[in-house]
Amino acid sequence: MYRPVVVGVDGSPASLVAAEEAARAAARRQLPLHLVHGYLHPLGYGAPLNPYDLGVPAPTEAAQQMLEQTAAELAGDQPGLHVEVRQVAGGPGAALVEESHRAELVVVGSRGLGGFTGLLLGSVGAQVVAHAHCPVLVVRPADGPVPVLGPVLVGVDGSGSASLAVRYGADEAVRRDAQLVLVHVTGGDHADAAQAQAPRAGTATPPEDEPLLATAVAAARVEHPDLTVTGRPVRAASAEQALIEASRDAALVVVGTRGRGGFTGMLLGSVSQALVQHAHCPVLVAHPYDRAG
Repeated sequence: MYRPVVVGVDGSPASLVAAEEAARAAARRQLPLHLVHGYLHPLGYGAPLNPYDLGVPAPTEAAQQMLEQTAAELAGDQPGLHVEVRQVAGGPGAALVEESHRAELVVVGSRGLGGFTGLLLGSVGAQVVAHAHCPVLVVRPADGPVPVLGPVLVGVDGSGSASLAVRYGADEAVRRDAQLVLVHVTGGDHADAAQAQAPRAGTATPPEDEPLLATAVAAARVEHPDLTVTGRPVRAASAEQALIEASRDAALVVVGTRGRGGFTGMLLGSVSQALVQHAHCPVLVAHPYDRAG
């Protein structure tokens, strides 16, 4: 059974850019693409409380036309791509989370329809990133061209979540015919001393910090012997800022849902949250597949 790549489309510029990236992702995977538009009652959240006054939420002709036009354009850009469109009752975030049970990948834009410039990740995107049951691709930046050249970058810290991110990142690098760069950021209690010696992120870490990175590099090479894999140790005060800065030269950043020492109740770790908000390229959040729903 071929699980589709699913993207939420609401007609906003950010969602249309996300749809283009979703089409490329589906073509790389040789999977169908599903364009999904979630709809609520026409009165939205201000609907009257009396259920007899609510009526039944219904798809709209305008949304259907928008979906069909987008599908036709994407199919024209990606010959052989099978595209389906669907309007789904319910809020767009909840609809995409539900779709993620049956998807190979869910793609969201950085901002939705009517999103404010200062809102770094729209409420729909944030909901999907936190609760999805499959990997989520957040298409960044919201304004300007989406980078297509450069390596696939993965932050590693020895956690199980990061190991999954390395696996997904290696798969993506193979699909894109790109290099895989694994970044291990250290600093912590010694950050001030390190910054005094090396004020810019990117300076090599001491040899004793490298076995973790070497293990991750070796694991990626075992799965993909022909893939070019590079380990990049970085000494910096903030893993978030170091990875955001490194994303300037990347085509994709892959992050786990929680880092080392992350609490089970946390839906997304601080590094992952920072990257989906501030990275200079698309971010793949490496949710494990959960087919229970």
